[in-house]
Amino acid sequence: MIKVSETAKSKVLQLMQDDGFDPTNDYVRVGVKSGGCSGLSYDLKFDKSQIEGDKLFEDNGVKIVVDTKSFLYLIGTTLEYSGGLNGAGFVFNNPNANRTCGCGESFSL
Repeated sequence: MIKVSETAKSKVLQLMQDDGFDPTNDYVRVGVKSGGCSGLSYDLKFDKSQIEGDKLFEDNGVKIVVDTKSFLYLIGTTLEYSGGLNGAGFVFNNPNANRTCGCGESFSL
């Protein structure tokens, strides 16, 4: 399961509406891809449909879809949002990551 913090929920809902997505029907697609300084990087985008084999979660009023391969890397992850002085953006708090880079956008297991 992937959890969504209260601050991430607020930002996700706002951005979805700004981009023409309907938070009650559309999804946040979270994935993992090769790349980044630690080997793997997170991918987050909005999507209007599920793909066969997607895992579907809903937490804190946010619908999240994850492909099967990425799900193995993301079990137990919490999506958070930071608006601090070091830069605003979504942060993945992933208990499976052994090492992360300074920017927090990539990790390794």
